[in-house]
Amino acid sequence: MNLSVDLNADLGEGAAHDAELFELISSANIATGFHAGDADTMHAAVSTAKACGVAVGAHPSLFDRENFGRKELKVSAEEVFDAVTYQLGVFQAIVAAIGIRSNHIKPHGSLYNMATRDQKLADAIARATKSVDPRLILFAPDNSVLARAGELYGLQIAREVFADRNYLANGSLVPRSRPDALLHDPLEAAARVLRMLGEGKVRAIDGKDVDVHAETICVHSDTPGAVEFARELRSQLEYQGVRISAPQSRREQ
Repeated sequence: MNLSVDLNADLGEGAAHDAELFELISSANIATGFHAGDADTMHAAVSTAKACGVAVGAHPSLFDRENFGRKELKVSAEEVFDAVTYQLGVFQAIVAAIGIRSNHIKPHGSLYNMATRDQKLADAIARATKSVDPRLILFAPDNSVLARAGELYGLQIAREVFADRNYLANGSLVPRSRPDALLHDPLEAAARVLRMLGEGKVRAIDGKDVDVHAETICVHSDTPGAVEFARELRSQLEYQGVRISAPQSRREQ
């Protein structure tokens, strides 16, 4: 299989094995303080990414450290615009001080999920991203409200799929509140990802096939066995001839 795909993980969130995951991924989504992390953890994560040759991006969230950014909150579009602009600004400054540039942005948790279906929130994220750095690549599910908002504002989109999450028939992720939300077997995950890449399909939990477009694959750092999962997934993909590589901005540098 002669394909190239990005492998991303959410890092700087307090997990004890970030250093090991940096050796296995091509893009790191770094927590920007609202759900986890602070200036010190951002600096440490970006420095490690630079040393490992891993692309970095901001991972902004709703302001909700208590629930790790995974609780849906009632927020306005302007609140989201301000929150994303603030987090992006801090992250961009730290990245620039270390001597590299940010490659992408990926909203975290509930902000991500809400923006995939809420036009006003998706618009706020896209506007904030464009206002801070229009060269940033927006990670978003294929054919989602968030992806369409990004395109409307002229942003480059990297269509994201999830290796360690199960899917519903409508293409959304199975909620984390359900016991079947996570996929734990890396061999099963690899087979599913290879089908996503080769056929553009994923099997939902009800047995129906869902259309997907996979340009970046997420593995979560806080899932039990995350390092072993990511290592086996990457090994299986490379064995099938898939090259792991971060997406490149099409805009002039």
